[in-house]
Amino acid sequence: MELLQRFKDPKLGQRILERLQQKISRPLNFMEVCGTHTVAISRSGIRELLKGKLRLKSGPGCPVCVTDTGDIDKMIGLARLPGVIVTTFGDMMRVPGSRSSLVQERANGDVRVVYSALDAVAIAEANPDKTVIFLGVGFETTVPAVALCLEEVVRKNLKNFLLYSAHKVVPPALETLLQDPEVKIDGFLLPGHVCTILGRKTFEFLSQKYNVPAVIGGFEPVDILAALDALVDMVAAGKAQVLNRYSRAVREEGNPLAQAIMQKYFDLVDVKWRGIGIIPRSGLKLKAEYARYDAEEQYLLEESTVEAVPGCSCGEILKGKMEPPECPLFAYICTPLKPVGPCMVSSEGACAAYYKYERRRSKN
Repeated sequence: MELLQRFKDPKLGQRILERLQQKISRPLNFMEVCGTHTVAISRSGIRELLKGKLRLKSGPGCPVCVTDTGDIDKMIGLARLPGVIVTTFGDMMRVPGSRSSLVQERANGDVRVVYSALDAVAIAEANPDKTVIFLGVGFETTVPAVALCLEEVVRKNLKNFLLYSAHKVVPPALETLLQDPEVKIDGFLLPGHVCTILGRKTFEFLSQKYNVPAVIGGFEPVDILAALDALVDMVAAGKAQVLNRYSRAVREEGNPLAQAIMQKYFDLVDVKWRGIGIIPRSGLKLKAEYARYDAEEQYLLEESTVEAVPGCSCGEILKGKMEPPECPLFAYICTPLKPVGPCMVSSEGACAAYYKYERRRSKN
């Protein structure tokens, strides 16, 4: 805990901030990929303090936000099946599909909020006459835990547990953004949690293939400022490297055990990201030998043709082309009490973070 306090030290943060403000010679666009970073930047006021010098864009790092409307509709279809208990994380409950949401479906079906996939396994064991479906969303950070639960399900030979996998992996999404000529990014603040699993080397393609600098950062204010400081230095020097400023958690090769359990149960497949479209080999589907645990393989789920919620700008926000206050619905029609899109629903969503921490600050 004493070590962690250093990364919250206001005096140290102030010194880094002042140095940043002095040495940025032109406006720069950096993208924080992770939703947890977005929340930390909004809460600490870093975005406002660097306004006019650095534009910190929020990227596609909120797992709930990038879950496509079609996936939400399929999840709702599962919740309407008789004899089924659907389990998921709380953030998923109010995300609107094309015609309903999981919280609305709870009035007629059995939809339960869990804190982990292990909770869903326990529900399956306690309800042998029901089929329990866990709706899996998340990136490399959460997938190993889900894979470990599957290991437990296989070991116990549980026959009433299914997984709907909407899991995604981060690197292909960054590559897609860099191939979009409308997305202007001078550098990435890489997600510390995901990098803990994948390691620094996984992201070297950013500098080697696209000549874009990137820094892995932690989530305390000093962590974030130090990462931004390193990015600014690289841009000023005309260098592109992938640096690790979260060395207390991230290693070069990542976590090999976590990578191995993911590879044991999942294959990479092409999937659709909300607002971005289909990204090759960016989704995780259960391998063929585990199809008996795959909800999509066990049920014929209707494909949705609806592209997005009308008027919602979540897609543009996830690509860094728009900031939440630029959306005409933000804080007017779309609020945390009545969200239109997932970026306002999720606790890691950019719109929710701006609404909670930056809306009143900007008014003042």
